[in-house]
Amino acid sequence: MTLFIHVRILDIIDILLVAYLLYFIYHLIKGSVAINIFIGIIAIYFLYRLVSAYQMEMLGEILGQFISVGVIALIIVFQQELRQFLFLLGRAKMFSKGIKAKNILLGKFNIVQDKILDLPPIIESIRKMSNSLTGALIVITQKNDLLYFVKTGELINSDISCLLIESIFYKNSPLHDGAIIISHNRIKSAKCVLPLIDDSDFPEDLGLRHRAAAGITSNTDAIAIVVSEQTGKIAFSMYGKVFRNLSPDEVKTKLEEVFIQQPISNL
Repeated sequence: MTLFIHVRILDIIDILLVAYLLYFIYHLIKGSVAINIFIGIIAIYFLYRLVSAYQMEMLGEILGQFISVGVIALIIVFQQELRQFLFLLGRAKMFSKGIKAKNILLGKFNIVQDKILDLPPIIESIRKMSNSLTGALIVITQKNDLLYFVKTGELINSDISCLLIESIFYKNSPLHDGAIIISHNRIKSAKCVLPLIDDSDFPEDLGLRHRAAAGITSNTDAIAIVVSEQTGKIAFSMYGKVFRNLSPDEVKTKLEEVFIQQPISNL
């Protein structure tokens, strides 16, 4: 008679991976109505396993049919959460670290031409709009061009200009509502409509511009800058997080971390 269950190292890894996956999903959907649905699905699955173990055929057949279409139901119910999960998985640091290590081994330079950004006019414009209490929402793309959202506004396709940005967000301008989208170092469009973040934990004192900034950056790799019309305070949003009460120089530093790449020296 065997007193101990034989546990392999792979079994331990399997349990840890499942536990981490469940924790990641819980952290992703907590604070939303999806968490209740997720708990309900888990409860139904364990009930199905229990019913099957006791060979309750009729109830087992009903729950089995529900489980068999569970994948399709999950895709429909958790469409937004799955999209955010896949985006987070795609931007995982392990991939970027792998590419960086490969470049180091090959003695290459880590220079990305698509990430060149004309910073001075952007920083100067948010400085002036902050002083004049002019509300603004500026979105800067990275790999995702946001073509769908670009088309929701008025196409401009202009060089980045401090005067142009100020003119767009001037309170009597017909383009001041919505966001401007900067892509490939050009102002592509203005008066763009962005999705608002759906998070019950989002600070209630922040307005629609901040919610739109968090919404667009939580589902894409874009960066958003917000100037409050009430207080003139500047906020910076990336990956759905909003960093508040920043100075123009602090925003510049954050943008330089993303868009100005330093060459990797040869080993």
